[in-house]
Amino acid sequence: MKKYDDIKFAKIDTERVQRRGYSEVVYCECKTSDELVKIFETFLKNGQNVLGSRASKEQFLELKKVFPNVEYSEKSRILKLIQKPAEKIGEIAICTGGTGDIPVAEEAAETAEFYGSNIKRYYDVGIAGLQRLLDNIEDIKKANVIIAVAGMEGALGGVITGLTDVPVIAVPTSVGYGTSLNGISALLTMLNSCAEGMTVVNIDNGFGAGYTANLINRKIENGKG
Repeated sequence: MKKYDDIKFAKIDTERVQRRGYSEVVYCECKTSDELVKIFETFLKNGQNVLGSRASKEQFLELKKVFPNVEYSEKSRILKLIQKPAEKIGEIAICTGGTGDIPVAEEAAETAEFYGSNIKRYYDVGIAGLQRLLDNIEDIKKANVIIAVAGMEGALGGVITGLTDVPVIAVPTSVGYGTSLNGISALLTMLNSCAEGMTVVNIDNGFGAGYTANLINRKIENGKG
């Protein structure tokens, strides 16, 4: 039985919202603006909100001609077209090592907010100036989930995990000089951390971190009822 909309160049999984609770996400890179318009129209026809990741400003400007209410964040490269806003509950803390990590952190933040989580941002609290993290750690601990975004050597996630009893999702970024190897060094640091309770997503995958953090946050909040 077909449970998707076939628009020839794409098969839109419009049943995913019933199956998993959230609609399919549109990865905008490598798609033309005309393709994105047709994809967005399909979701809207099915009464679903639309989230697009890794979108360019040019794609946004073309979509806005057709969908005046579409929103775009140039920092996170997230597109949003919202028909029914999600009620925001709980709290996710998003921390970055430096300001260079903010675009990936904002991708996580925009994603989690889209799906219904409250976000608190703690940017530029990297371990090179540990007092910045320690000054904020008590507030960070209040969140249901923490996302730690860092490039260079990627130590921020392990440090935060060692200081808290909250699930931590670590995101390595491609920020750094030569031997950072476009994020591989940070990824390996996070994967090899001895701090229990930290999980790791792919390099620069703010979307994956935000999506997963939202699932955890909402499970915790719904369990309080």
